[in-house]
Amino acid sequence: MTDQFQNKSAQPDANQPGKSAPAGSKHGFLFLIVAIVVVILVVIAGVVPRLRAKAALKKETDKSAVPVVDVIQPKQGAPHQEIVLPGNIQAFTDAPIYARTNGYLRKWYVDIGARVKAGQLLAVIDTPEVDQQLLQARADLNTAEANTNLSQITWNRYEDLKNTDSVSKQDVDNANGDYAAKKATQASSAANVKRLEDTKAFQNIYAPFDGVITARETDIGQLIDQGSSTTQKELFHIAAIKTLRVYINVPQQYSIAAKPGLTADLTLGEYPGRRFRGTLVRTANAIDVASRTLLVEVDVNNATGELLPGAYTEVHLKLPSDIPTFILPVSALIFRAQGLQVATVDSNNKTKLVAITLGRDFGSQVEVLSGLNGDDKVIVNPSDSVIDGEQVNPQPPKDTQQNQQGQSQPKQSGAK
Repeated sequence: MTDQFQNKSAQPDANQPGKSAPAGSKHGFLFLIVAIVVVILVVIAGVVPRLRAKAALKKETDKSAVPVVDVIQPKQGAPHQEIVLPGNIQAFTDAPIYARTNGYLRKWYVDIGARVKAGQLLAVIDTPEVDQQLLQARADLNTAEANTNLSQITWNRYEDLKNTDSVSKQDVDNANGDYAAKKATQASSAANVKRLEDTKAFQNIYAPFDGVITARETDIGQLIDQGSSTTQKELFHIAAIKTLRVYINVPQQYSIAAKPGLTADLTLGEYPGRRFRGTLVRTANAIDVASRTLLVEVDVNNATGELLPGAYTEVHLKLPSDIPTFILPVSALIFRAQGLQVATVDSNNKTKLVAITLGRDFGSQVEVLSGLNGDDKVIVNPSDSVIDGEQVNPQPPKDTQQNQQGQSQPKQSGAK
C-alpha cells in the first residue's frame, strides 16, 4: 500500500497548474496548425490567380469597349494665302465699227491682225445717194437765201414807207413776219446741208483708238447701211491689247482682303512655267447675291502682245490674312444636318463635335477658316455614329507612328 501510494504520488498530474502537457498533445496541436496553414495556402493559390485573371479580363474588356481613334493636330496655313481663280482675258478697250452712211464699200486698207493707230484710215465708202442729197440740200439753201434777201428788202422798204403813212401798219407787220419766216427756212436748209456733209464725211472710216483689228466683216462692193442695230453687220472689230483686263469672282470669305494694289499672277496652259504679273485695280464693292462673290478687275501689261484677249487663264491672287487658318484632310469632315463638323478629343479623352467653316479645297485636304485652334486633337476618320462625350482611346495615325519609330532607330553603318 505504501509503495502504491508512493508510485501514485510520483506521477505528475496534468490537471494541476504549473504542470507541463504531454508531448503527444503538443505534436497534435502543431500538426493541426500546419494543416490549417496548408489549406489556407492551397485556397489562396487557387483563388488568387482566378481573381487576377478575372480582373485582367475585366480590364481588357473595358479597354476593348473604348474605341481607338486616330487623331492629328491641324496644320496651320500660311499667313499669306494664295487663291487660284478662273478668269477670261479681255481687251482693255473693245469696240465694233459700224458705218454711219449708206453706200458701197470702195476699198478697205487693213485686215485682221493689223495693228492700227488712232485716226488711221480703215476703209472708204462710195455714197452716191448722199452726194445727190447734198447737192439738193445746197440748192435748197441757195433758194432759201434768195428768198430771205428779197423778204429783207421788202421789209426795209415797208419800214421807210411807214414813216410817210404810205403803207398800213398791217403791211409792215406782214413784211416783218415774212422776213422772219424766210430766215428760219434758210437756217433749216443750212442745218440740212451740214447734216448731209457730216454724213458724207462718214464715208471715210477711221480707227477710234490704238489697237489691233480682230475682225473684218466687209469687202469691196458690199452694200453698206448706216446704223448699229441688230440687223446691221459691223464692218470691223478693233481691240486695244497693250493693257488687258481680267475679271474674276472672289469668294465672299476673301472679299475683305481683296483690295486694290494686290499682286495677281496669271498662268496659261500655252506658257507652262511662266507667270504674267498683274495688279488688282478695282472691285465692284458689292457682293453678288447669286454667287456670293466679289467681282474684281486685274490689269496686266501686254506690251509684248503675248497674251491674247478671249483666252482662259488662272489668276493667282495673293491675299494677306490676319485670321489663322488650318489644314485638315477631307477624311476628318463630318456632314450632318447641323452643318459641317469635325470630331475633336478633349483632355479627358472624350469626343466633342465642333462646327467649322471651310475655305479653299485642295483635293485631299481642305482649309478651315474658323472653329479650330492649333491645340485641338482632330479625329481623322470618325465613325458615322460619333457623338459628344463619347470615351475614346486617341492615338497618332499608323503612318505617323511608323515615321516616329523609324526616326528613333539609330542609323546603321554600311560597313561591316
